[in-house]
Amino acid sequence: MTQETVTDLAVLDLPYRRRATLREVRHESGLRLIRLVLREGTRITQVDLDAATARALARHLNDAADSPVD
Repeated sequence: MTQETVTDLAVLDLPYRRRATLREVRHESGLRLIRLVLREGTRITQVDLDAATARALARHLNDAADSPVD
């Protein structure tokens, strides 16, 4: 089993008592991933993102946040 080092980067309290946690995960091999953990009650969804995907997600979230409300 490979060793990984996990560092919390941010914790966000979301609407409706949900929570998002952003973590950096470094593997022994040198692989670095950004882990997004979404908690909704007892349900937990965990997604590991490579750097390119994390940047793309950040751009889309930024664009969505900046778009005018209809």
